Amino acid sequence: MSLLDEEGNQDESLESKTLSAEDQVKDHSTGTRVVAGQIFLESGKSDSQSENEENFHSQEEEKENSLEELNSIEMSNLLNKDLEEAEIQSPVLTAIGGTADGEPCHFPFLFMEKEYAECTADGREDGRLWCATTYDYKKDQKWGFCESEEQSNKRRQMQEAEDVYQIGMKILNESSKKAQKKVAYQYLLKAADMNHTKAMEKVSYALLFGDYLKQNIQSSKELFEKLTEEGSPKGQMALGFLYASGLGVNSSQAKALVYYTFGALGGNLIAHMILGYRYWAGIGVLQSCESALTHYRLVANHVASDISLTGGTVVQRIRLADEVENPGMASGMLEEDLIQYYQFLAEKGDVQAQVGLGQLHLHGGRGVEQNHQRAFEYFNQAANAGNSHAMAFLGKMYSEGSDVVPQSNETALQYFKKAADMGNPVGQSGLGMAYLYGRGVPVNYELALKYFQKAAEQGWVDGQLQLGSMYYNGIGVKKDYKQALKYFNLASQGGHILAFYNLAQMHATGTGVMRSCHTAVELFKNVCERGRWSERLMTAYNSYKDGDSNSAVVQYLLLAEQGYEVAQSNAAFILDQKEASIVGENETYPRALLHWNRAASQGYTVARIKLGDYHFYGFGTDVDYETAFIHYRLASEQQHSAQAMFNLGYMHEKGLGIKQDIHLAKRFYDMAAEASPDAQVPVFLALCKLGVIYSLQYIREMNIREVFSHIDMDQLLGPEWDLYLMTIIALLLGTIIAYRQRQHQAIPRPAGLRPAVPQQEPPPEHQPPQ
Repeated sequence: MSLLDEEGNQDESLESKTLSAEDQVKDHSTGTRVVAGQIFLESGKSDSQSENEENFHSQEEEKENSLEELNSIEMSNLLNKDLEEAEIQSPVLTAIGGTADGEPCHFPFLFMEKEYAECTADGREDGRLWCATTYDYKKDQKWGFCESEEQSNKRRQMQEAEDVYQIGMKILNESSKKAQKKVAYQYLLKAADMNHTKAMEKVSYALLFGDYLKQNIQSSKELFEKLTEEGSPKGQMALGFLYASGLGVNSSQAKALVYYTFGALGGNLIAHMILGYRYWAGIGVLQSCESALTHYRLVANHVASDISLTGGTVVQRIRLADEVENPGMASGMLEEDLIQYYQFLAEKGDVQAQVGLGQLHLHGGRGVEQNHQRAFEYFNQAANAGNSHAMAFLGKMYSEGSDVVPQSNETALQYFKKAADMGNPVGQSGLGMAYLYGRGVPVNYELALKYFQKAAEQGWVDGQLQLGSMYYNGIGVKKDYKQALKYFNLASQGGHILAFYNLAQMHATGTGVMRSCHTAVELFKNVCERGRWSERLMTAYNSYKDGDSNSAVVQYLLLAEQGYEVAQSNAAFILDQKEASIVGENETYPRALLHWNRAASQGYTVARIKLGDYHFYGFGTDVDYETAFIHYRLASEQQHSAQAMFNLGYMHEKGLGIKQDIHLAKRFYDMAAEASPDAQVPVFLALCKLGVIYSLQYIREMNIREVFSHIDMDQLLGPEWDLYLMTIIALLLGTIIAYRQRQHQAIPRPAGLRPAVPQQEPPPEHQPPQ
C-alpha cells in the first residue's frame, strides 16, 4: 500500500480522542493506567474528586426526590411538553408530486407485501426515491417523491462517483505494481471530476507530490481551494502549506497560519503537528511551550495508540548532504547484491541470515519492503532449525495477527515458552505480556514481573518498557515512579516509541520528576515524528534518486513544515544545488537559507556551517562577516566541527569579521587538526602559508640595513665566502642553460594538436576553504 493510500488513516478526525488544553496538562499521577506500555488517563478519581462526585450524586438524589413529590398533573404537563418538543425537532418528510403532493409521508408503509420505514426506489426504473402517504399503498394508491428531480440526479451522480472511487481504491489497495496504481488514480481522477470529496483529496495530493500522476502545483492548488470551501481539513492544511512555502501562490505566513488552524480544528493531525512545531520554534507566532505541548500531545496520543506489538515500520532518515560526501555510507540502505547474497545464504540454511531477513521483512526499511509473508517463511525456517530468536518473533506475529498470520494466543504462547526456556529475552518479554493481559493463560502479575525482569536484565527494550509500566501503575509491585522512570529511560535509549511517549507524559504532568514543558515537548515531538506520515521521507528520497527533484523538494518541504530536521536540511540541500525548477532562480538561496536556519536551530552541524557560508559569500542575504563568524563559532563550540574551526582560523588570519590575529588563527588551525584527521592536510598547508606570512611580516617590521650592518660575513661564512657564492651562482646558471638546450632539442608538436589550456576562474578575494 502506498503512502497516499494511508492518508485517510493519518489525517482522521480526532473526535472523542481530543482533550482540552487543561485536561492534557493535568497531573494524572493518581489516576492513570498504562495499556500496552502507554499511559492513559484513568477513570479512577482522587479522593477530592470522589468527594465531589459524592456531593454531585447526593444533589442528583435530592432532585429525584423532589420530582417524585410533584403531583400527577404537573408530571403529565412535563411529559406533554417533552413530547411536543420532540415532535418539533423531528423533521416531517413531505411528498413531492405523485398522487399526494404536499402530504406527509407515512412510515412505515406497505408496498408489495413489504413494510418500508424509509423512502425507497423499489418499483421504479429511474431510481428516484418515493414514499406512500398512507399505510397501504395498494389500497389507497397515495404516493409522492421524497426528492426533487434535481436532488435525485445529484444523489445518483454522487452514488456513481462513490462506485468509481471504490473501484479505484480497491485497485490501489490490492496492487503493489506502479502501473496498476496509475490505473487506480485514473478512476480516482474520474471520481474527483464528479466532485467526490475523498477522491479530490487523494488526487490533489497526488498532483502536489507527483505520485502516480504528473506533478501539477496549479491544479492541486485549485482542488485544495475547492476542498477548503467544502470544509475539508485536509484541503485546509494543504492550502496552508502552499502559502507557507510559496508554491503556486505568493508566500503568506499569516494565511498559512489561518488555514493550519482551521485544519487542526477539523481534526487534521498533520496540521496539529505543524502548529506544534511553529509554537515550539516561534515561527509566525509567539513562542509558547504550553501551546506546542497541547498540539504535540494530541498527535502523540494518536501515534502511540497505533503502535503494534511488532513495533511497526522502520523509517530510514537519509541526509542528502552526508550521502554526497560519503556515497552509500550515510544512507544505511542495503545494496541489492548484498540482499541477494543474504537470500542465497538463507536458502542454503544459514540460520542467522534467515533471522536477519525475517526481521527486515517484518519491519521494512534499509531498502527492503515490509512483507509479512516472507518474514513468516524466514522465521519458520530458522525456528525449525532451533533458533530461539525466530521462535520469539513467530510468537510476536501470532500474538499480533495479520492478513498472513491469523491471531492465535495459544500458538503465540507455545513459541514464547520455547524461546523463553532457551533464555531468549524476546520470548521472555512475550511470555510476560501473556501473563500480564491473560492471553492464553490466566492473569498472573508475579510471573509477568518475573519474565519482564529477566528480559530487561538482558537489555530487551520491550521488557524494560513493560517493567516500567508495572512500577508506574503498581501492578504486581508497589507503585514506584522512580523505578518506572529508570526503566522508561532505559527503553528510550533503545529507541522504543512508547518509552518516549511515557517519559513525555511524566515530564508533562510532573509525575515522578520535576515538571518540564520543554522536555515534554521534545519527547512528544520525537513520538509524533514516528507516525505513519514519516514514510514520506523514503518516498521523497526515492523521488530524488530517480531524478525527480521537483517532487522530492515538495515532499521534503511539507515534512520540513512538520518539524523534521532531516527534511529541512534535505530541502535546503536541493535548493542549494539549484536542482528544483519549480522554485525561481532568485528564490532558491533565500529559501535554502530559511531551511538551513531551521535545521541549524535543531542542532544540525552542517546546517550551522552553511549559515556561516551563506553570510560569508552573500548567498540569499547580504555579505556579513560578523554573522558568519558567529555561526562558525557556534558550530565550533557546540558541535566541535573541524570545518568551523578551520574557517574561524581563516577569518582570524585575514581579519574578516574579527580583528586580525595570526596567533589565534594558528590556534584554530591546530584545533581543527585535532578535531578531525581529515583536516590535517589542509591545516598543514594553511600553517605553511601562515608561517610565510608571519616571516614576511617579521622582516617588514625590522630595519634590514641595521641588521646587515651588524653581520660580519667573514666571521659567519669564513674568509672565502664570496668564492662560495660565485660557485653556487655558476652552478645555477649552468643548470638553467642545460635545461633550455634540452627544450630546444625536443620534437616540435604539430599546430593542430596543441592541447587546450583550461581557463581557470580567478579565486574570490576572501574565501575560506570548504
